[in-house]
Amino acid sequence: MTRARELDLAQRMANLARVSAPPRGMEEVLNDVTSAAMELIPGADASGILLVGKAGKYESLADTSDLPGKLDDLQMTFNEGPCIQAAVDDLIVRTEDFREEKRWPQYSAAAVEHGVLSGVSFKLYTGDQTAGALNLFAFKPHAFDGEDETIGSVLAAHAAAAILAARHGEQLKSALSTRDKIGQAKGIIMERYGVDDVRAFEMLRQLSQDSNTRLADIAQRVIDTRNSG
Repeated sequence: MTRARELDLAQRMANLARVSAPPRGMEEVLNDVTSAAMELIPGADASGILLVGKAGKYESLADTSDLPGKLDDLQMTFNEGPCIQAAVDDLIVRTEDFREEKRWPQYSAAAVEHGVLSGVSFKLYTGDQTAGALNLFAFKPHAFDGEDETIGSVLAAHAAAAILAARHGEQLKSALSTRDKIGQAKGIIMERYGVDDVRAFEMLRQLSQDSNTRLADIAQRVIDTRNSG
C-alpha cells in the first residue's frame, strides 16, 4: 500500500473511531463505514452491508445506492453469491469479472444484467446468531486489488465492532427490562399473598417451570393481572 493511502486510511479510521462513540447508533456508524469504503477504494461504485440470520432472514444495511439491496435480494433468492459466501464462510471473496464467474452461475448472470462486473466481500464477525459481510461492487472488471482488500478488511472490522456493540446494548436493555418485570411481579405476589420476596420469586420460578414458559413472560402475566384488575 502506498504511503499516501496508508495515511488516508489511518486518518479515516481515526475519524470513524471518534464519531462512533456513543450516543451514535449502529446504522449511523455503518453508513460511515460504507461511505469511507467508497472514498478509500476508488474502484467501488456501490457499497453495502448484508446481515444473514440463522432462519434465513436477512437485512441490507448502509447501502450507498439501491444496487446493493437489489443484489442482496438476488443472492437470497438464488441462495448463492459472494456476499453470502463471505458472510457464512470465507474471509474475503473477490470476483474479477462476473461474466466469467463460475462459482455462482445464477447470481453472476443477474449481476451482469445489473451492470455489475466485479466485486469484493469481507466477512464481518458478528457472533453466532448472525453472519455478515461488507460488500463492494464495480461496473468494470478487475476493479479491486490487494490494497483494496487490506482497506476493506479494516473497515469490515470496524463495522463488526459497531454491530456487536449495538447488540450488547440491546442485550443489556433486555436484561434490565426483565429484571424490572420480575421485581414488579414479586411485589404484586408479596402484597397479594403475604409472602416474602424469596417465596414470591420461588412461586414465579415454579410457575415458569410448570408451564414451560420464560420467567420474564410469567412475570409479565402477573403484572397484567394487576393492571386488568
